[in-house]
Amino acid sequence: MVEPVPESIDFSQEEAKILEYWKKIDAFKTSLKLSKGKPRYTFYDGPPFATGLPHYGHILAGTIKDIVTRYAHQNGFHVERRFGWDTHGLPVEYEIDKSLGIKGPEDVMKMGIANYNAECRKIVMRYAEDWETIVNRMGRWIDFENDYKTLYPWFMESIWWVFKQLFEKGLVYRGFKVMPFSTACSTPLSNFESGQNYKEVVDPAVIVSFPLDDEPGVSILAWTTTPWTLPSNLALCVNAAMDYVRVKEKATEKVYIMMEARLSALFKSEEEYEILDRFKGETLKGKTYLPLFPYYANLKTSGSGAFRVLTDSYVTEESGTGIVHQAPYFGEDDYRVCLAAGIISRDQDMICPVDDGGRFILPVSDFAGQHVKDADKNIIKMLKDCGRLVNAGTIKHSYPFCWRSETPLIYRAVPSWFIRVEQMSQQLLDNNQKTYWVPDFVKEKRFGNWLRDARDWAVSRNRYWGTPIPIWTSEDGEEVVCVGSIAELKELTGIELTDLHRENVDGLTIPSKIAGRPPLRRVSEVFDCWFESGSMPYAQVHYPFENRKEFEDCFPADFIAEGIDQTRGWFYTLLVLSTALFNKPPFKNLIVNGLVLASDGQKMSKKKKNYPDPMLVVNKFGADALRLYLINSPVVRAENLRFKEEGVRDIIKDVFLPWYNAYRFFVQNLERLEREDGIKFVYEEESSNLSTNIMDRWIISYTQSLLLFVHQEMAAYRLYTVVPRLVRFVDYLTNWYVRMNRKRLKGDGGKDDCHHALQTLFSVLFSMIRVMAPFTPFLTELMYRNLRHLVANQKAGTTESVHFLSTPESKKHLIDTKIENAVSRMQVVIELGRVLRDRRTLPIKYPLPEVIVILREQESLDELRTMEKYILEELNVRALKLTTDKDSFGVSLRAEPDHRIGARLKGQFKAVMAAIKTLTDEQLQKFLADGQLDVLGNVMGSEDLRLFYQFTGDRAVELAQQYETQAEKDVLVLLNVVQDQSMKDEGLAREAINLVQKLRKEAHVTPSDAVTVYYEIVPPTGYVPDVVNTFSAYIEAAIKVPWRAVATNKSSAKVLINKSQKLQGADLVLTIQEGFTADWAKTGAPPAKKAHLSNPAPIGRGKPSVPFVNLCLDGLKPGYDIVGNYGTVLLCNPAGASMISFERLMNEVARVFGLHGRSYMLTNSGVTLDSIADVSKLDGTTLTVVPVVAADATAQTPSIDGSTCRFVHVKIDGKMGTVLLENPSGYKLFDSSNDMERKIRVMFGTSKKLSADEKKMLPVTFSDGLDGLHAKTLYLI
Repeated sequence: MVEPVPESIDFSQEEAKILEYWKKIDAFKTSLKLSKGKPRYTFYDGPPFATGLPHYGHILAGTIKDIVTRYAHQNGFHVERRFGWDTHGLPVEYEIDKSLGIKGPEDVMKMGIANYNAECRKIVMRYAEDWETIVNRMGRWIDFENDYKTLYPWFMESIWWVFKQLFEKGLVYRGFKVMPFSTACSTPLSNFESGQNYKEVVDPAVIVSFPLDDEPGVSILAWTTTPWTLPSNLALCVNAAMDYVRVKEKATEKVYIMMEARLSALFKSEEEYEILDRFKGETLKGKTYLPLFPYYANLKTSGSGAFRVLTDSYVTEESGTGIVHQAPYFGEDDYRVCLAAGIISRDQDMICPVDDGGRFILPVSDFAGQHVKDADKNIIKMLKDCGRLVNAGTIKHSYPFCWRSETPLIYRAVPSWFIRVEQMSQQLLDNNQKTYWVPDFVKEKRFGNWLRDARDWAVSRNRYWGTPIPIWTSEDGEEVVCVGSIAELKELTGIELTDLHRENVDGLTIPSKIAGRPPLRRVSEVFDCWFESGSMPYAQVHYPFENRKEFEDCFPADFIAEGIDQTRGWFYTLLVLSTALFNKPPFKNLIVNGLVLASDGQKMSKKKKNYPDPMLVVNKFGADALRLYLINSPVVRAENLRFKEEGVRDIIKDVFLPWYNAYRFFVQNLERLEREDGIKFVYEEESSNLSTNIMDRWIISYTQSLLLFVHQEMAAYRLYTVVPRLVRFVDYLTNWYVRMNRKRLKGDGGKDDCHHALQTLFSVLFSMIRVMAPFTPFLTELMYRNLRHLVANQKAGTTESVHFLSTPESKKHLIDTKIENAVSRMQVVIELGRVLRDRRTLPIKYPLPEVIVILREQESLDELRTMEKYILEELNVRALKLTTDKDSFGVSLRAEPDHRIGARLKGQFKAVMAAIKTLTDEQLQKFLADGQLDVLGNVMGSEDLRLFYQFTGDRAVELAQQYETQAEKDVLVLLNVVQDQSMKDEGLAREAINLVQKLRKEAHVTPSDAVTVYYEIVPPTGYVPDVVNTFSAYIEAAIKVPWRAVATNKSSAKVLINKSQKLQGADLVLTIQEGFTADWAKTGAPPAKKAHLSNPAPIGRGKPSVPFVNLCLDGLKPGYDIVGNYGTVLLCNPAGASMISFERLMNEVARVFGLHGRSYMLTNSGVTLDSIADVSKLDGTTLTVVPVVAADATAQTPSIDGSTCRFVHVKIDGKMGTVLLENPSGYKLFDSSNDMERKIRVMFGTSKKLSADEKKMLPVTFSDGLDGLHAKTLYLI
């Protein structure tokens, strides 16, 4: 049974109810049971750390993953989704170090590794419950029960297996490498870790002198931003190919050597120095100099050749002095250059007077115990004191920080275990080409460039809480054993472990194979946690120890997704390991999202509190709104998003509420159809496509086109094209289809037409909730649970949730591109018309005479002609003219340059601007067609010119006053903005209707509620009361409840609301009371008036002074109190005014006979009139008004010469008009001569008096009745 839909909705509260419903039916597991046996779709979930709460980046990536996997499930795949946790590494250890005050390795040794790891284990899942709650609250379906954690022994065992495979392939080695090093965490970081967190900082920048041994009076100048590395200086480096100078500083007479291109680094002007000599850098090679500090001065005579000048091309003219000081164990290039020059060797002890905490140690005695960054100022002071400091300043630059501790990194040589990646570079690039990335540029550029420059990967960390590296070595390093499983460890050590962490593994030894040698012991390092996450495809299923076939059948994964920051993280480690193991890519398809920033463009920061808490946003607006906001943004194209809470709110306002209201409107009218017409609504898919109504056919066609598009784009993983199209579809459904078909859906066109419209709307809603289900899982479930009861022949077991259904396939035979094109052009015309109304401040309630649409192609005009009635109704104009003849209206194009081209054209701007202004209409039409135009040798594009339409010729001024113009693409619209008085009157009546409807909404009165609206106008006389009283029947027909003057109110019924509102200067006091008036309650229509003439047979009563048609009812009875089957409609008034449209003619038929809300059509000599462009062709004819189903029509249309109604001619300002005295024939329109005069003055919009004489005032009387006035001429003077 379909339940009524409430008027308002709290989306967040409804989502909470849906979550309870999913829990009740065990929705996720049930969906997996239903898809069991279907083709598998493999998805890898990158493991987050559970030591912090989810942020918007996690929510975004999770939403993308959820959408894609839900879509795969709803398209015939079995999709297992397991949640994973990254439980090892720095994020955990750093928290423990902070909480326990641990400063370095010695503190860990004091408490013991077992105790330290026990503390880590306690917090790894600190926020696990919060994660599960938040992920579930976001509507994401993923398995938390069958999760994986990197601390599970079986997971760690698979990591050992991965590493042993690499070891046996010769891809593992131990070496020294200068690496980014976190002194706060006492561990090196990989290059991709160090690239995650750059910050703008101010560092010291110093120039230091190095006196030459062979020229003591000459010093080489080197520049550095890391003064703390100077105590470890062993060499200087220049560029051999560049120009250097020996220069004398005039102020001090000191002589320096530096790069000529970098003189500005020391001197402000040329007057400050004198160049003594020029030479290439090669000249300096081999020169020796005086060491800065004594700590390593002994190396000068040790045979290594320290403290001399080297050459290398990495030295540039971009910064410093063009001479770089070399501290080989604190810089990658320094290490490389000094190694190549023999100043250091691979097997020597490191010259590194800095400990793991970043503090100086001996032999740097002057600064021992100081952190290197803190020591900078003391080093600079010492250099100054000993005369070696030439210049000291600061520099603001981008510098890497530790992503965990937020402290500056240093570069430091450390011993580490490496994976040989550089030799795999081409294989990595080849495998990368086998993957599909969205967007593609990330794969080709950012990631591709990273692979091309791939460095060997340091996978070890000098830490404690992680998977131990399974290498056992002898003391001399000659014997090395790599263990690949728990079983192998037992075989080698005799001990079987159930936990592989350091406290259990470190004490195990492996007997040496060489007799008498001590046993092998495990190396102290653990794996970098990136190695663990890169191993997750294998470790999550305990490969190869279990699930071997299942894994190999489904590898590579079909899909993964994460943020763009993972291009140097998880994406990279996955590819390195899968290439090394199997020479395959680890995944087939990847969506890369951008970063979610705070609204000011800064990184989101808890300290700065520059973003709203995600759960507060969800509780306020709902998860669906947040999901749709995130994925309908640039962030799904790997661009950054500035998060704004109002953007989530706008999703509610612009998407969800219109969609919900369309759903509510459907249910309301479904209930009305069943209650009033006795039709039981059942949706059968085939019957919903039988409607011949053009708007039904359009929305069905557009829906099928949408489905086709969604399937195509989702197959290509392009969420950034799919989601905007889905959002636009909501707009098309609500703001175009539903709004333009409200009357049909309410039953105004008859029950059959209503049933067709409701079937169409249900078909679209039902398709829409299924295709939107992966994107907005809550709202679609809410609607589905109610609408499912209307669907016939649903498959058993799938009706409990929309997420158990398949996404509908597109029915291509229902796609009608011509109708879609016609509606698209109609929308352009209507939107342009609205722009023109806004420009003149003409509300849509007020009718306008005409809209002219000019198109280039006749075919386009013919397509648009089918939409005439909708254009007339939506723009509230009385006539539509379609033409390809722009010239006949004197309309031409002119152009002006966009001001931004001035910067590009520079000196040519004035000449080009003048030439642009002289471009002809023909040239500009060609520009529109081609998209570009040459102007004085400069190619102008669409962004360079601004085009305007203007009227030309003798009538230019007159036409400009009469018409407003606007164009878009090939559509030009001219809107006639000159209103006659009848249009102003009708607009006022519509304003009154609008005030009533708003008041009903304010009082929470539904369309089916029995109420009566009483009105009073203050003052009671004048223009406003005249019009409102004249249009009373029109207003009553529109509001569909009794509309009564307050003076007639004898009821004591409950007043629901009473309010006074302004209506064109008057006060319209409205009162809504419960219940209908007694007469309406009995008949469902207004009371009958007492005074009527008889209903005579039709006779011709002469011709009015304006074109007209007669009407004859056949098979229909007049509504309300109207009596008479014959009437007349004037086609224009006065003579020469604009002809009414066919749509207006149909409305006039309803007004004359009281047929509002009923279904009828017009025939002319037995031929049905669907539409007619020029109603003047009907002048003098008699049209028959018959039911749409014309079985009740019996009589033939009589032949009538002249109007069937009595009338008078009215002359005003030399123009002749006509006023009908009765309509229908026998239904008197005026009660007195005063009543007639008042209404005629309103009709013609004048304050002139009505006279029976043209020259003098002669009162008009009713003494002879209608016959006495009929066919006479009256005058407004």
